[in-house]
Amino acid sequence: MTEGAGIRGIRDGDLPDDLTAAEAGMWQAFRNGSVYDLSSGDTVVDDPHGGHPWGPERTVRARIVCWLLLDGPPALAGRVSSLKLTGVQISGTLDLAGGTIVPYLEMKGCRFEREILLPEARFTTARFVDCSVPRLEAARVHTEGDLHLPRCRFHNGVRLTDAHIGTDLLMNQAIVYRDRSGRSIAADGMTVGQDLQAELLESHGELSLRSATIGVSLSLRGARLNNPYTRLALNAPQLTVERTLYLTPAGVGASMLSGATPARGTRIQRFECQGGVRLDDGRFGDAVDLERARFTFTDEQELSLRRIQAPELRFLGEKPQRGKVVLSGARVGNLVDRATAWPGPGNLHMGGFVYENLVPHGPFPLAERLEWVAAATAEYNPEPYERLAAVLRAGGEDEDAREVLLAKQRRRRESLPPAAKLWGYVQDWTVAYGYRPGRAAVWMAVLWAASSVAFAHASHPPLKGDHPAWNPALFALDLLLPVIDLGQVGFWQLRGGWQWLAAVMVLLGWILATTVAAGATRLLRRN
Repeated sequence: MTEGAGIRGIRDGDLPDDLTAAEAGMWQAFRNGSVYDLSSGDTVVDDPHGGHPWGPERTVRARIVCWLLLDGPPALAGRVSSLKLTGVQISGTLDLAGGTIVPYLEMKGCRFEREILLPEARFTTARFVDCSVPRLEAARVHTEGDLHLPRCRFHNGVRLTDAHIGTDLLMNQAIVYRDRSGRSIAADGMTVGQDLQAELLESHGELSLRSATIGVSLSLRGARLNNPYTRLALNAPQLTVERTLYLTPAGVGASMLSGATPARGTRIQRFECQGGVRLDDGRFGDAVDLERARFTFTDEQELSLRRIQAPELRFLGEKPQRGKVVLSGARVGNLVDRATAWPGPGNLHMGGFVYENLVPHGPFPLAERLEWVAAATAEYNPEPYERLAAVLRAGGEDEDAREVLLAKQRRRRESLPPAAKLWGYVQDWTVAYGYRPGRAAVWMAVLWAASSVAFAHASHPPLKGDHPAWNPALFALDLLLPVIDLGQVGFWQLRGGWQWLAAVMVLLGWILATTVAAGATRLLRRN
């Protein structure tokens, strides 16, 4: 077709004069609504990603494709016009920017010589399946139905900034390489009406979903995100997912429904990410699922979940060997976790992290849970201890809650000056900071027995003529028990060291009795 040629003068049933044989066949297939298949039947030759050249017999001009989609001929009687191409090479730039495309569009196993331009275009449904595309430029594209890009390879990135997808966006098994800005997929501000499925996706660069909104679920099952060039492999702050974000395994080589349990013998591919992950300020309606996820970070990279909100966080991945996990300010209902999933001291930050229930998978004894809290507090911070104690107490595990608060006091002691630290050791050894009241009762009994024996040898002249009989056991008990008067202390006079012993007994009695009373009060409150 000569440059600038139009369709005027072409009657409804006529073909333009200068179409190639391949284009003429495509024109007729468009009017008929049938699939136009130019594949050879040889899987090696027909591979759109392979190196085998496709000749002119399999090539159509992008401008003719645009003509058909934007202002093509009417359908044959009883047919619906649509463009369905298989095994076709498109030469030139497919430029549909700003256009309204009414016919159904489906391209399978096609090869594009140049980029596809769809900015601000409007489609009903568009499907590109297993195609080789230098680049897809589709900012602000609008579809009433699906946009399918499964098994496609994009050599210079995909741009879907502020796109509006009416139903589903499918990118399963797609391979996307970075563009000049370092991004593989730029989809900031994108809205998807239902699911975004990118299972088994390979991303070589930054996958950016900043402020994107997904109407149902976002599935990156089995995806491999690799970005050694910059800090982030997944950059999705302020992401909204109405149901669940899946960073979980997927079955490879098995036809199965998304999210279904793979058939026995199916090879499983984990979600793997080499590069930082940023999900700050995200909102998730059901859960964030990290089951068996594997993260490979440098020391400067992190899994950032700052201020996310979700009913459930399933932290069941593989422990990162380097980098940090940050949950500062996050709020979740159920924290489903595994002891082996969390990083060690200095690499976990949980300041302001609020969770309502703990649902451990596998053994997670209290000692390891305390190590988990300690790992998140390089410097003393009471908040993680108090949150854990509150959750345990709400679950009826009052004894474990007291152990957590005792651990908090011991951790606090390490930050005190020497004198206060020494007093802390005394409190811990004697009454466990008041969290083990039974120990205080034992100390009272020991002190009572020892002091009774001691006072049996003490000189005790009476202060008054009318006095009860001397009873060293009652006298010692009268000193130990505050408030209660057993009628012994006020009738006898002690001198020298015995006076000091009596004073120490009164002081210890107040401390121990107060500890016992506090413990009893907590027990009654729990009951």
